[in-house]
Amino acid sequence: MGKDKKASGSGSGSKGGKDAGKDAGKDAGKASKGAQSINVRHILCEKHGKKEEALAKIRDGADFGAVAREYSEDKARTGGSLGWKQKGTFDPEFEKVAFALETSSTSSPKIGEVKTQFGYHIIMVEGKK
Repeated sequence: MGKDKKASGSGSGSKGGKDAGKDAGKDAGKASKGAQSINVRHILCEKHGKKEEALAKIRDGADFGAVAREYSEDKARTGGSLGWKQKGTFDPEFEKVAFALETSSTSSPKIGEVKTQFGYHIIMVEGKK
């Protein structure tokens, strides 16, 4: 569904009346440059194998927060929550993945993965502003 919104938003944003462009601009802004801060959760694992175990649990339907409490190796062990963060506060590779993700919930997360100098991250975004 998110892909359809992006496709229709960019199509009607380039053509159409004032009202069509206004609505399309809102969708396109949220999907790309518009979000300046995100409410983000992550699971950080030093070892690739541990990250893969956590991913398997999430893909099998486990709650993201529960998996984060069990597997994350950083201070965000309280369900993986990093809270609301602005652009420019993350490692560039982490930020690129995080800001590209669609918003989702811990019970049905849309996840991204990235390796940074800190380790392997599984990322989900709960909100965008």
